[in-house]
Amino acid sequence: MIRLLALLMVLAMPAKAEEIVLGLSRDEVAITATFEGSEILIFGAIKRDDSTPIEGDLGVIVTVAGPDHPVVVRKKDRRFGIWVNTESVEVDVAPTFYAVATNRPLQEILTFTEDLNTRISTQRAIRSVGSTVEGAERFTQALIRIRAGQGLYQTLPEGVWVEEEALFRTLIPLPANLTEGDYKAEIYLTRDKQIVDFYATTIPVKKVGLERWLYNLAHEHAFWYGLMSLSIAIAAGWGASAVFTLFRR
Repeated sequence: MIRLLALLMVLAMPAKAEEIVLGLSRDEVAITATFEGSEILIFGAIKRDDSTPIEGDLGVIVTVAGPDHPVVVRKKDRRFGIWVNTESVEVDVAPTFYAVATNRPLQEILTFTEDLNTRISTQRAIRSVGSTVEGAERFTQALIRIRAGQGLYQTLPEGVWVEEEALFRTLIPLPANLTEGDYKAEIYLTRDKQIVDFYATTIPVKKVGLERWLYNLAHEHAFWYGLMSLSIAIAAGWGASAVFTLFRR
């Protein structure tokens, strides 16, 4: 809500001297049985009012966020020779995928206050409300580290190419383990670390073909999905046994 209010304040300001014109290399991402990852090219231009002189350092920030889901982060310690869960923190809001690409390191083109209001950085995009565990920040850092290792959280400083302060483009890699849903692509234009324009669009990511059929069957007809899985397992076991018997002869 805070992020939305901050962006509405930006959009409610008088006519802007600079505006974002956006393009996407694809309107949606299809997850198939052989999906091994993909890329999205986000490109655009900066439209200017020629009558207004432009001053200040230019910053371009592109974020792509997957659906938000709560997640429990647990800490394990060795007790009596075994590893057990000793502490946990429930993260109320954590995007399943989050990428931040910028033309320069984020702290050089965005103030701490602006980041606090709009929650652009990965650290700010994850929120734990009401956590009473001491050092809860460590759990958030652990979640970021784990998902970064899986390619789900990405920070791409200097990942946005800007030409003549007029054209920009960035390539966002998508890993194979994407969660289905609507992904939000947001572009921020800054001058002297202050946001001067904002643009948002949605990129659907969905299963298609066999993946979609199996997903629907499992969630909408669980009994038949279980029966089919059991039948396949029995047939596979029988087939393996028959082949093994044939080779023994």
